[in-house]
Amino acid sequence: MTKKVIVITGASSGIGEATAKRLASEGNQLVLGARRAEKLQAIVQDIQAAGGEATYIVTDVAKLADVQALADHAIKTYGRLDVWMNNAGLMPQSQFIQGKIDDWNRMIDVNLRGVLNGIKAALPTMRAQKSGQFINISSVAGHATHSGGGVYSATKAGVLMISEALRAEEAAAESNVRVTVVSPGAIATELTDSITDAATKAGTEKFYNAFAIAPERVADTIAFAVNQAPDTAINEFVIRPSKQVM
Repeated sequence: MTKKVIVITGASSGIGEATAKRLASEGNQLVLGARRAEKLQAIVQDIQAAGGEATYIVTDVAKLADVQALADHAIKTYGRLDVWMNNAGLMPQSQFIQGKIDDWNRMIDVNLRGVLNGIKAALPTMRAQKSGQFINISSVAGHATHSGGGVYSATKAGVLMISEALRAEEAAAESNVRVTVVSPGAIATELTDSITDAATKAGTEKFYNAFAIAPERVADTIAFAVNQAPDTAINEFVIRPSKQVM
């Protein structure tokens, strides 16, 4: 199996952390980005203690300069860029009547702009290499919405559309840049911590406590996509707990 240089945003917990540890265990070189330096440092230490290779840089995905610095750090440290995982995300759900503009803007900045910034930072290098892969984290909420979830669903549906356009462009360019979208259901992460409306947060946490599965299940799926032959792109996974209805 060929060693790959893999960048993960939102890597300080949840799906990002689990995926970093899984891919590092397979001999890949990990470059981690998130806002919490102490969390990143601990994860890198865990990976290195297990015999893996990893480095990190503090990154706010809403800021293009930060994301570009993350890409530059990967290339400076390991010499190339094989996989870029746009994983950072927020889910502060609420009904429109509450007018939580700050929450809406945060979701747009992180869930949408963060993905675009990642593409901007990584794609030129992948084009030059004539190889690469984007792993973009959407959600089952990108396929269907509900009361209180309108803006979150809009951002995650946006990730689907961005990813499909990117896939088509890179296929036409014959760049060998692959695109994979992962749309998780209820996963045991810190995602519910971003909900600012108390009633919505309580209801969502109750649902997650009843149904959520471990982020390692998503990490296993991502590893499967990353390890496909270069001529094959798995374009989307939808992953739910087996008991989750919606």
